[in-house]
Amino acid sequence: MAYTIDPEKCTACGSCAEVCSDDAIKLAGSAYKIDATLCAECGACAGACPNDAISAPSY
Repeated sequence: MAYTIDPEKCTACGSCAEVCSDDAIKLAGSAYKIDATLCAECGACAGACPNDAISAPSY
């Protein structure tokens, strides 16, 4: 599993992509999306999001 971005809350500010050391976050249309195959689940993106648009994986 990986962190996920709610496209309804994402304002495409790019804060999450800037802190992703795995380069797992890319702009997809009008919102960012996390590539689950690259995400290391470190949580840096969730902490950087000013809109609380990123959710932790649920197991």
